[in-house]
Parts: sequence; C-alpha cells; structure tokens
Amino acid sequence: MFRLDGKTALVTGAGSGIGEAIALCFAAQGASVWVVDRDEPQGSATVAAIRAAGGRAELACVDVSDTAAVISLAGRLPGLDILVNNAGIGHVGNLLGTEAADLDRMYAVNVRGPFNFCRAFVPAMLERRRGSVISMASIGGIVAVRDRLAYTISKFAVVGLTKSLALDHSHQGVRFNCICPGRVETPFVKKRIAEYPDPEKAYREMASTQLNGRMAKPAEIAAAALYLAADESEMVTGSSLLIDGGWSAGK
Repeated sequence: MFRLDGKTALVTGAGSGIGEAIALCFAAQGASVWVVDRDEPQGSATVAAIRAAGGRAELACVDVSDTAAVISLAGRLPGLDILVNNAGIGHVGNLLGTEAADLDRMYAVNVRGPFNFCRAFVPAMLERRRGSVISMASIGGIVAVRDRLAYTISKFAVVGLTKSLALDHSHQGVRFNCICPGRVETPFVKKRIAEYPDPEKAYREMASTQLNGRMAKPAEIAAAALYLAADESEMVTGSSLLIDGGWSAGK
C-alpha cells in the first residue's frame, strides 16, 4: 500500500461519501488530514473516526464557493502537500429542466470551488516545488450523461481545469490529476435508491451502465486518490483517471 507519512492533506467534502473515504484512507496511510466540509456534524464525525483509529485530523467548516473563506483557511495552513478537491453537487435535468440559476449553482461549487482552493493553496506548493492536486470530476466529464446537463458541463470544466493546470505548472514540481468515477454507492445514492418503490430494481437500473453490473464503493475511489497522492505516481500528471466499470468503453 502506498504511504503518505509526513505529508499534510486537505480533502473538501470530507464529511461523507467519497470525501470521507479519501480522508480516512489518507490518514490510515500516515497523512495528517484537514477535513473540510460545510456540514459541521458530518465533518466532525470524520475527524472523530480518524482520531479513533489513531490518525491525525483537523476540521475546517468552509463553503468551497466562498473565496474569502478559502483564502482565510490557506493563511492558517502552510505546508500543504496534497489537495483533494472533492466537494460537489448534482442536478437532474436537460435543457428544458435547467434554469440559469441551476447552472450557476453547479459552477459555484463544482468549478469555482476547485479553482478557489487551487488559487489559494497551489502558489505555496509551486514555491516548494512539490505537491499533488487531485480533483473529483466524473464520467460526466468525459462523456455526456443524459438529463444531467448542468452537472455534465461543470464536470467537463473540472477536466479542463486539471489539464490546464498540469500544462502550465507541472514543470514546477506540482502534479494535477482528476478522477472520473461512474456511479458510486455513496450514502446520498443509497438514500435516493431507498426512496424508489423497488430499491433493488432501481439499483440494477442505475448500475446497468457499468459493464460489471455494480456501482463502485467509495473506498475504491479513495484507493485511486491514494495512488495519485503518493510519490509512486510521480510520472502521472494531467490525467483523467476513469473508474467507471467500463461505462465509457463503448463511447
């Protein structure tokens, strides 16, 4: 297993789902983790779980779309080695079911959020000539997803952000990559499935786009993030790592 001993990591949206899994994984492999989430109870629970397992973690309650709050946090946290832009939201709707406000909301969190954290934390990484930035994109950042117009637009932007940052700055010692999951069995998805009249059927239908017939587990996404954070992935930058169960294979 890849180790992160002596490194400091920050994970946004770490109060639940994929972000929580990444924070727990990084701490278990030796990193000191800053758990960032706008939901204080959920963020506190992640910190408590890390500490209970013998790891090191601190909580910061920050809305990723709040530029001033992100800048303030960066002033309190010098020496960051790993930045994970995981916080994100979704929206269901095609063009007729999407208002300008919906697109603005997607961009505020899914695009401006990663930009805010990169703008606040990457300059210090560039000065030290080391660091790994991992942003959570989506299969919807590689291929279009039906009835997810605003979400797909925002995730294509995350892939573009990653490639642009890598092209501009990887020669300065900092790596930029993104992860593009398919459907993942997060608490949010489980809750949504449970609301259907036939949850088992709903799960099968949601998972049917993935060739292996199931959704990914948050821990599987966390394992990929661990690789991208570790020194062993030094040759990987500007990449969009697909973890989609083969969803995009025929696209």
